Amino acid sequence: MIRCLLIGIALLSLTALCAQPWEQDNSVFNPSGVPSLSFSQPRFADLDGDLDYDFLMGNTNSQPVYIENTGSAGTPDFAIGDDITALVPYLAAEMGVCRDLDADGDLDLVTGGYTGLHLFLNSGSSANPVYNTEAGGYFAGLNVGSNPVPDLADVDADGDLDLVVGLSENGSVLLYTNTGTANAGLFSQAAMQLIGDVGLYAYPVFRDFDGDGDQDILAGRDSHGFIYYQNVGTPAVGAWEPNNALFSGLGMDSYWNSPDLVDLNNDGLFDLVFGTASGPLLYYVNTGTATAPVWQANTTLFGGVLDVGGASSPVFFDFDADGDLDLISGSQLGNIKFFRNTGNQYGPAWVEDSAYFSTIDHSIYAAVAIGDVNGDNLPDAIIGDLNGGLFFHRNTGFGFMEEAGVLPAIALGGWSVPRLLDMDFDGDLDLAAGNEAGNLRYYANQGTAQTPNWVEVAGYFGAIDVGSDCSPCFGDIDGDGDWDLLAGNISGNLQCYLRQGLGWTANTTLFSGISTDQNAAPALVDLDHDGDLDLVLGDYDGTFSYWRNQQYSADTLNPPLNLQAVIGEDVTLTWDAPAAGYSSPFEHYNVYLDGAPVSTTDGQTWVFTDLQPGVTYQAGVTAQYIAGESVPAVVDILVTSSDDALQIPLDLQIWPNPCNPSTTISFSLESSSPVAMDIFNLRGQKVRSLVEGSLPGGSYQVVWDGRDSHGETCSSGVYLARLTTPGQHAARKLVLMK
Repeated sequence: MIRCLLIGIALLSLTALCAQPWEQDNSVFNPSGVPSLSFSQPRFADLDGDLDYDFLMGNTNSQPVYIENTGSAGTPDFAIGDDITALVPYLAAEMGVCRDLDADGDLDLVTGGYTGLHLFLNSGSSANPVYNTEAGGYFAGLNVGSNPVPDLADVDADGDLDLVVGLSENGSVLLYTNTGTANAGLFSQAAMQLIGDVGLYAYPVFRDFDGDGDQDILAGRDSHGFIYYQNVGTPAVGAWEPNNALFSGLGMDSYWNSPDLVDLNNDGLFDLVFGTASGPLLYYVNTGTATAPVWQANTTLFGGVLDVGGASSPVFFDFDADGDLDLISGSQLGNIKFFRNTGNQYGPAWVEDSAYFSTIDHSIYAAVAIGDVNGDNLPDAIIGDLNGGLFFHRNTGFGFMEEAGVLPAIALGGWSVPRLLDMDFDGDLDLAAGNEAGNLRYYANQGTAQTPNWVEVAGYFGAIDVGSDCSPCFGDIDGDGDWDLLAGNISGNLQCYLRQGLGWTANTTLFSGISTDQNAAPALVDLDHDGDLDLVLGDYDGTFSYWRNQQYSADTLNPPLNLQAVIGEDVTLTWDAPAAGYSSPFEHYNVYLDGAPVSTTDGQTWVFTDLQPGVTYQAGVTAQYIAGESVPAVVDILVTSSDDALQIPLDLQIWPNPCNPSTTISFSLESSSPVAMDIFNLRGQKVRSLVEGSLPGGSYQVVWDGRDSHGETCSSGVYLARLTTPGQHAARKLVLMK
């Protein structure tokens, strides 16, 4: 007969978190926090008076967006700030620069837009700007046309701000000398000088880039690269000559490059940041000198944003079969973009790897559906496009090959957006599709999972009309076991319809307040793997936004309660269910022995057989939730034979406990003996071995400095200090706090 000596139990409880239904998390598809906006135009200034550079992001979809530097002058970090341009008319402000035009110590806003040049005086302060008052007629009489691009600096060293303007249609770079004063500027065609012509759509900025005391001009354009006009005159009398060698090779892979020169690392040299037609900002650090720059790309400060170039239309599928969801999207140019999830099922990270889809090319505004429609365990693709057709591409294992005759003749009239799903739960993939008219079609697979035969079911979606450019997605939104519908439209709105019996019922509350830019393209997906459906939105800009569903979360994953070892012929573990309040659906229990997984169970008992007498074991049980695994409840078990007298536990003391980070572990030996002193985490994994070998009888003290066996600092939490000698064992709970 085997008897067991129960040594100790440890478990950890967490507190519950009350959550709102939806929370936007821009970091999932944009780790930098800086949005990608079509035809982006960044212009830097200290807009909040904290001595670092913020910027306004001009674009073609809205007024300039304020991006606040939440870092420092030498280590910037950017996030969308207050909407300080909300009262600026959209047509007046495709882009803007901030300069003090009335000499009152704060920054005013000069904009260029469809209606020309405008000045909005700052009615707030240098730390909290407010742009709600236009100085009417300030630039009256200047022939700059629509969408001019301004910048201001004191070119002639007379104490007031002069004006450079890039024109749109002819690409001229014009310099207007201020013939007024610092607080009452005056600009006229009579005081205009042509600096140069970059072709089309000139985007100039002033900077003394070469550090010689006068203002140079760097101009972007609608074509590749930049034109640098170096001022070779004097501060009072400028003379600008092209010198493109200093910026050679930059911006050659992008169009409509709109630059700014700004010292973002506080090293005294101007770095280059520029926007593009597709939206993402590009950043090059000058690691050389002012007169001999060396440009090094920095892809982290503004990088990481996922952008397909326009008309993103996301679907999620574990395409590489590694256990997490990858992202596949159509695009405005008709390409299919593939972003491999290099994170995991709880925390995604994305790397574009679109080569496998490179053979797919149809009309513009492509949308994609992914699924194995022929039973060969390879995900195939069905493509929709602006023409309204649907096209089948078989996955060959090496790429995609278009095949005719698999799909029936389908003509949706334009803007076809297909989706593959088992709508009728019969084990094969059916097909649904939205169209330009705002309607949906349903094609039931009346064949098999290996040989599909899609037949249209007329009236399946009733009279649902979501508006132009219907982009549908499906998921069990209300948790009743059937497919519900969420669809976006050209206006950026979302419309939800819940499946009720054989019909559809509109729901206007579940997604109220969530919208996106033009051509909303939703996807319902449990991207954080917590048991509820999150929302991913594509849009006309080509980017993606993520809205986390907070019905469930990984915040509170309660462990099993009251773990005990029962003495008998075998060793039986028993435990109680976790405390109420866990924040994700429960799945099962996981059983561990000495840190190694043994099995899973839906019950609340587990029997260990063949445990060896004279050996100390540690058993653990965790609760597994969809969102992840709880910390374990653990119990140390000393197994002895029925003929052995119970050993008296070794004297083991820990002080201080809790510790931060060091603590002293004291113990005594009556006689010489092999000894092991180890630190374990609550999963039963050995963190650090402090003593291993034979020691003579006596008293000992061992210091644990809070580090693991690799020298890395351990995280705060509960640990076990375990002392083992032949036939004897002692364990104490140890709390590390930092």
